[in-house]
Amino acid sequence: MPLLEVHSLHVAYGAIQALHGIDLCVESGQIVTLIGANGAGKSTTLRTISGLLRPTRGTITFDGRSLVGLPPHEIVRLGIAHAPEGRGVFANLTVDENLEIGAYARRDRDGLAADHRRVLELFPVLRERLHQSAATLSGGEQQMLSIGRALLARPRLLLLDEPSLGLAPQIVQRIFAIIREINAAGTTILLVEQNAHLALQASHYAYVLEVGRIVRHDVAAVLERSDEIRRAYLGVA
Repeated sequence: MPLLEVHSLHVAYGAIQALHGIDLCVESGQIVTLIGANGAGKSTTLRTISGLLRPTRGTITFDGRSLVGLPPHEIVRLGIAHAPEGRGVFANLTVDENLEIGAYARRDRDGLAADHRRVLELFPVLRERLHQSAATLSGGEQQMLSIGRALLARPRLLLLDEPSLGLAPQIVQRIFAIIREINAAGTTILLVEQNAHLALQASHYAYVLEVGRIVRHDVAAVLERSDEIRRAYLGVA
């Protein structure tokens, strides 16, 4: 059984329909990516899975349990963490205080201490900035903080929304290397990413969204070789 199953999901912003009955699944241990143009519904999908939006119709099942109607903090407790588009760090708090927020639901001190050390190993720059305000971090450092904060919830499924947005190329490469490392350590990932080429290279499976509908899905390597996908999303004529 897939770790996450989404079936016939409809989501609206008032009178505007954002998702038109999408279906997707994420197998345990995979990186699955959603690609598509701006406004296709990628971020809406992640926000609905994490409980920030409520669907008008459809089901979301995580490890056999329905998520529809659950508040975001309960979804976090079930094992889903969300690193949102725009990073969402608390600028007036220190780096360490931001990390503590990611772990608010945990009571396992030993495990939490080990995960805290692991985050600082993945993102050594955060160790150097622990007592600085998050507002003083660069865009890349804030993205690392956002991912690190999500990891401290010890998720089984990590939702990553546009982790490369606005970052310099060398930082993007570092972020994607860390995403692969996180996955290799056992965390399943559902990824939304503007850089379709990097996303497909990093992923096991991929879905293509257009105007709130899934129009194609396949093994990521197959989609990366598709002439249609290359023309539409990879900038290849």
